[in-house]
Parts: sequence; C-alpha cells; structure tokens
Amino acid sequence: MKTFRILGLLISYPKPEWVSHLEECKAMLMQEQFLPTRQLSGVLAFIEELQKAELYGVQEDYVATFDRGRSHSLHLFEHIHGESRDRGQAMVNLLSAYEEKGLFINQAELPDYIPLFLEFLSLCPVDEAVALLGEPIDIMATIAARLHERNSSYAALFDALVALSRVKPNHERIKSVVAEGPEDTSLEALDKEWEEAAAFASQPGRADCNTCAAPSNGLNITITQ
Repeated sequence: MKTFRILGLLISYPKPEWVSHLEECKAMLMQEQFLPTRQLSGVLAFIEELQKAELYGVQEDYVATFDRGRSHSLHLFEHIHGESRDRGQAMVNLLSAYEEKGLFINQAELPDYIPLFLEFLSLCPVDEAVALLGEPIDIMATIAARLHERNSSYAALFDALVALSRVKPNHERIKSVVAEGPEDTSLEALDKEWEEAAAFASQPGRADCNTCAAPSNGLNITITQ
C-alpha cells in the first residue's frame, strides 16, 4: 500500500528530490483512497501548503519541530526505552522484521525512524500493516496531539496514521502526557540535556523513560501504562 510510503515521505526531512514529486504523491493518495475522507483532505491540504511554501523555510520548520527535544521525536523507541539497553535489542528485532520483507537499510538511520517504519508497512499485506501500525498507536496519537498544541500542519499526517489503525489510542493517557506542557526546546535547554546525558553515560542500565514499558509481543513498540 503506497499510502504508507507517501506518509513516511511527507514526515521525512523535506528534500528537493522528493518535494518536486508532490503532484504524483497527491495522485497516488487519491487513487488508492486508503485514507478516510477527512484525513485524506487533511493530508492533501498539507501537500498543497508544502507546494506553495519556500523550501528553506519548510526545512527550518521541520528541524524546529522534530529535531529539537524528544516530544516529537520521530524515533519510536525514544518514547519507550529512552537510552536504556533494551532499546538496542528492540532495534535488532525491528531490523530483522524489515529484512524479512526485503527492506535493507544503511547505517545512516535507525530502524525505529517513523518514515522507515512506514516504508516497511508499505511492503506488508494491508491487514498485517494495519495491525502493526496499531502497536505504536499511542505514540502516533501523542505526537499528533502535541503537534496540534503547536498548531503545526504536520499534525494532519499523524492524524492520518491514527485513523488508519484499528486500535483506539488511550486518550486519557495521552491527555495526561500532553497536559504536562510543552517541552523546552531552546538551545540552552538542549545544551543542558546533552551535558546531563554525558554525565550519566557511564552508568549502565540507565533509562530516560521509566514510565513506559514494552511487552514481548509483536514488534515491541507498544506503550502500556
């Protein structure tokens, strides 16, 4: 299902080589009609906004949205394992699942990167892809909620992913997470975070996320309370 691949592309860093093919992306989304009508309209509106915008400004917005802080991190296991050692094994498991579908990645990107995960889903039978999407749906829904708080147009893409899942997100849990307030993404806060990470780097087994657990089923990308 190419819809997954297109959504992954739209969530990735905006590069000229794929931004120039947005008309083809729109045509494919409308042809497949995989997204519900409301979410399809939202994604098409996002694409049209992207087409009208100046690329450098779009790239700046992307970096400010996804590359500063962890609230909108595009790495699934960042929201589950933090920096714990469990994250390494989870990466290996996910990489093995990719390779079973013939998706081999280079070392430049981690396998839990959401656009890569969506590329993987595009290679799966539809029912399997939808079921696998349900595993991290609380992550997707939380990112969507936080992006809505920022009035970010990227929220439409995560709304689309939530709509495609057959699993309903835990709205109460998501509401409580979002209620904690926005993350400080200033350069000063980022510098402090890097300093703290370095200070604790030598302590084995340290986890930055001790409120989320991953069960042993599926791809291990489900958040539970």
